[in-house]
Amino acid sequence: MEQSSLDFDRRNLDWYIDRFVQLLVFISGISAIIFIVGIFVFITKEGIGFILDTMDPGEFFFSQYWEPSDEDAPEYGILALVAGTASVTGLALLVAIPFSLGSAIFIGEFATGRTREFLKILVELLAAIPSVVWGFIGLTIMNPLIIELFNVPVGLTVLNAGLILGLMTAPIMTSIAEDALKAVPDRYREAAEAMGATRWQVIFKVVLPAAKNGLLGAVLLGIGRGFGETMAVLMATGHSVNLPTSVFDSVRALTATIAAELGETAVGSDHYQALFTIGIFLFIITFIINLTADLVVRGVRRG
Repeated sequence: MEQSSLDFDRRNLDWYIDRFVQLLVFISGISAIIFIVGIFVFITKEGIGFILDTMDPGEFFFSQYWEPSDEDAPEYGILALVAGTASVTGLALLVAIPFSLGSAIFIGEFATGRTREFLKILVELLAAIPSVVWGFIGLTIMNPLIIELFNVPVGLTVLNAGLILGLMTAPIMTSIAEDALKAVPDRYREAAEAMGATRWQVIFKVVLPAAKNGLLGAVLLGIGRGFGETMAVLMATGHSVNLPTSVFDSVRALTATIAAELGETAVGSDHYQALFTIGIFLFIITFIINLTADLVVRGVRRG
């Protein structure tokens, strides 16, 4: 009788532990959603006053003049900031995509054994380098190098930031692209080789087309990373508000503007709320990019 009671108590204890673990896993699973919603609610609360009362959509999105500190006639145009962000991100992709795809192909299709594991670890280590370190590289190494090579007065330009940002985004793109190549079934490769295809023909005519969704997802996630980068872009662009006409122009990015100005504005002022409005804009853009990347990786197609 006593043994049966102990078994019953043990089963009850196991049931409570099981329920607790299920609850803990559920809370952990939805915590990311809760945090994202909380962040969006916070930035919306801080910026909604500017959107409803002060913002002129035409000026905000299509004016290149960002002068919120002008006491007589403050201007809140983000066109130059958007152009600066887009130019740096676009150049970064031109740098990152060839390196990323080339690295992913070599790691996934050619490297074997310890070489593959070493390269994968190296890629992960590159992804772990803090952005401020990359910013120092752009400021102290790339800046004088660009001045000397191209005979320009300033090396803190779109070229500098694009190269740095390309090196920053390449590791994550490489990792995701390599996973996409690995997901291609081996029978595809074996069938192509059985038909007499060379190694390169197998890669370019079979593996890459089969992995195109994952590769496109890697590129889109790289765009999201580049669009949201702050410290390295702040340090490498020159932080000058203007529409870029060449890679040797200094620009200012959206994220860098928030980082540089938020600490100097009065809480609740139009300038303060305008910066949070930029944050809302960035949040929506990065959300769309990452959602699109997720849908592409999952192979979701419309139409």
